Amino acid sequence: QVQLVEYGGGLVQPGGSLRLSCVASGSVGEIVATGWYRQTIGDQRDLISAITKDGVTNYADSVKDRFTISRDNAKNTVYLDMNSLKPEDTGVYTCMVRTNNGLTDQHYRGQGTQVTVSS
Repeated sequence: QVQLVEYGGGLVQPGGSLRLSCVASGSVGEIVATGWYRQTIGDQRDLISAITKDGVTNYADSVKDRFTISRDNAKNTVYLDMNSLKPEDTGVYTCMVRTNNGLTDQHYRGQGTQVTVSS
């Protein structure tokens, strides 16, 4: 099993920046990919960005050139650096991982952290 804890949410003005952190513990060696999802009230949870264990990244069109995902394997942490924030970036950001133990895939997610972009 993998446990995930997110840090870094908060209130920021439009145009500002935040860094989110997702710290993993447990069977971290089985993690093959980590993603950040955003959910707004009434909406489904959308994938914002993801990074594989090999460092391959992808981004939703809405955040390209503004958000950067990265990882520090020594700290078992994945970061999401968010710049030029817009009100529509507001939502609950949740970290999710996909693991593989050589036989099956499993998915785990954290509790989420609230990001509010408002003046």
